[in-house]
Amino acid sequence: MKKLSLLLLSFILILWLAACGQEEQTSGSNDEKESGNEVLEVFTSLYPLEYFASEIGGEYVKVTSILPQGADPHNFEPTSKLMVEIAEGDLFIYNGANMETYASAIEDAVKDEDVKIVEAAEGISLVDHIHDHTEGTVETEQEHSEEEAPATEDEHSHEVTAGDEEADHNHGDVDPHVWLDPTMAIGLAENIKDALIEANPDQADIFEENFHSLEERLVALDDEFHETIEQAANNEILVTHAAYGYWEQSYGIEQIAITGISPSDEPSQKEIEMIIEHVGTSGIQYLLFEQNVEPKVAQVIQDEADVESLELHNLSILTEKDIDNGETYFTLMERNLEVLEKALEY
Repeated sequence: MKKLSLLLLSFILILWLAACGQEEQTSGSNDEKESGNEVLEVFTSLYPLEYFASEIGGEYVKVTSILPQGADPHNFEPTSKLMVEIAEGDLFIYNGANMETYASAIEDAVKDEDVKIVEAAEGISLVDHIHDHTEGTVETEQEHSEEEAPATEDEHSHEVTAGDEEADHNHGDVDPHVWLDPTMAIGLAENIKDALIEANPDQADIFEENFHSLEERLVALDDEFHETIEQAANNEILVTHAAYGYWEQSYGIEQIAITGISPSDEPSQKEIEMIIEHVGTSGIQYLLFEQNVEPKVAQVIQDEADVESLELHNLSILTEKDIDNGETYFTLMERNLEVLEKALEY
């Protein structure tokens, strides 16, 4: 009987200690939130958004990209399990501009949850995509109204003015690859910074400081792009995917794209023949493949046009090799500059 009483007393003591520990943990968590030291759980779609959020948020964010390594972000489909994980987080950041066809499904799935949805490209002036396989692929969008207050950029200027948050961004077939232009990427980073400040205003000064540090690096990268491309002998590049409209707009590059904004938008037989003919007359020496997309038709054109291949990174997603090598937004963009320098010498 005495032994039974001791066992019962020990059991009650264990329960009491566990309850105290749970109460202390809850109290500590509440204190952490009240002091502004909580770590925000952030989910992103594309790699540049993951990188910018990590750089700006620092120790106050835990950032996870929802895209598997090497995936095609145009065709990704989130699982129910992933949507539950996003719903339990603090923010979901996506690019917008019709890049992520699955974003609306995620937004609908988590609309009743306490997670903020952030469209990083909101308020940024986009480029219309016009798919022409031999005369470049895009032209600058001209139909924004003054009320939309589009981003403005003087020649070789680094200042981008974000538009009205309520502006309508349903531009149709626009180029969503905003992050490839360092000055446009500043707009993405600023929207991310603002969202982090709204989620944790106590760390506003740190987020602002980290953003301005990132902004300075993007400005310097833009200078490098101008210098490299302006000194090049030519301005045409043959690419597998029409992802480089912002380079055309900002740096004067002409992309000869085999597929459209989506890699699944393949050319007709006549267009293939026109591309091959144009490559022959222009003197282009390289076909620039991407790290995560390799359309079969591109290999056909490479063989027929008798050109060599180089890899141009679209930065939408990292490969396993990129992660193993510790690549970042800036190291990949520097590598792209080296590729462009070589591809434009013909």
